[in-house]
Amino acid sequence: MPKLSVSNARLREGVWKGLLVASQERTTPPRVEVIHLATPLDGVELEADREMANVWTLTVPIPSALISDGVQTFLVREATQGETLARFSIAAGEPLREDVLAELDLLRAELDLLKRAFRRHCVEVAEG
Repeated sequence: MPKLSVSNARLREGVWKGLLVASQERTTPPRVEVIHLATPLDGVELEADREMANVWTLTVPIPSALISDGVQTFLVREATQGETLARFSIAAGEPLREDVLAELDLLRAELDLLKRAFRRHCVEVAEG
């Protein structure tokens, strides 16, 4: 399976965009999900590049309901293997005293993902 990476990411007018690049050509687009507080976002789109078979534009509309005081962290993941490809945060409201809050939010989100993966692994081992 080709390795995936995200580059040229930007947030503009409530839409996060990035280029998703596979290390080699693919015949099918990768399955990508964007997670906020352990919940996948709706409306995530991949559009194939017309010239390069291993590049897609990833578009993620950020629902206004998710923008509130504090730091909101989003994880861009390859949906099949669960590999985190990128992450981005939106800070709003009163200025944060320390960037540690952003890191804490990210750690919580990744811990939730690890717990689910570990539980799924335990079930597979018990069944196997």
